[in-house]
Amino acid sequence: MFAKASSAMAYLPCTRVRREPSLWPRMRQQCSRKCVLFGCGTFLSRQLKTLRGGNRSLGMAQFLCSMVNMASTLQIELVPCLKDNYAYLLHDVGTGTVGVVDPSEAVPIIDALNRTNRNLTYILNTHHHHDHTGGNTELKARYGAKVIGSGTDMDRIPGIDVALDDGDTWMFAGHEVLVMETPGHTRGHISYYFPGSGTIFTGDTLFSLSCGKLFEGTPEQMLSSLRKIMSLADDTIIYCGHEYTLSNSKFALSIEPKNEALQSYATNVAHLRSKGLPTVPTTVKTEKLCNPFLRTSSLEIRQALNISPTANDVEALAAIRKAKDDW
Repeated sequence: MFAKASSAMAYLPCTRVRREPSLWPRMRQQCSRKCVLFGCGTFLSRQLKTLRGGNRSLGMAQFLCSMVNMASTLQIELVPCLKDNYAYLLHDVGTGTVGVVDPSEAVPIIDALNRTNRNLTYILNTHHHHDHTGGNTELKARYGAKVIGSGTDMDRIPGIDVALDDGDTWMFAGHEVLVMETPGHTRGHISYYFPGSGTIFTGDTLFSLSCGKLFEGTPEQMLSSLRKIMSLADDTIIYCGHEYTLSNSKFALSIEPKNEALQSYATNVAHLRSKGLPTVPTTVKTEKLCNPFLRTSSLEIRQALNISPTANDVEALAAIRKAKDDW
């Protein structure tokens, strides 16, 4: 029997977490104590089971997985938008609070909410790009939802109400949300980490088997952002902004074909996409083993791209990013 959080917990003022070098290690310890963690294989099987279940006719839009901690249940529903974007509906069962991460358009979100007769309380944006904020204005007008986003991008996020910065803590219906500044793709990009369920929403900073293009940032910034995310527990579940994994897997195999973990993962990705199923979520552990942008020290990758053995990780990441851009 899960204790229900008071509805008053649905919105609390954000408080600043004291910044110190040990912040992310402490988060890992907290996650290990509190989370019910799932491995990559478990999540892939949950995807298949859910999508082939009673709501089969709804396809990917009805992908729903529940993550439970001792206090409450947080449900996450993947909602496909545009051509290859993913938005995510967050539903706290105890309070009925609903949020959405990165609604690129309003109609798929409205349809998903109508199916369950739910209201929308929060809109969480990882960055300002239109394919992540395009639904803000319509959803805010329709539901009165508050828009949450980066303080750096206050002038670029439509309808923003609550501005958050690196190290801030915000509460979603009693669920602690830790804000991680993850620039590189854009200068104001943030990621939302839910330590209670071991879940992070990375927007366009980290994709499965890739990272975002460096539109406004530098290789140094992107490497720092990726390392921050990778400092979380291996079983941390990653929800990213796009369904790019199949294409990413082909590029990754082209520069590290002997990586057995990557070979296996790529095979599974191809199978999922052939069935029209999502490849998201992934996990920190899977990305460490397979994502070339997290494997800058790989001799095989360096040889494939003619990266000097003496080049540092920033130079290697820049070379991998250029190769992916040109691929």
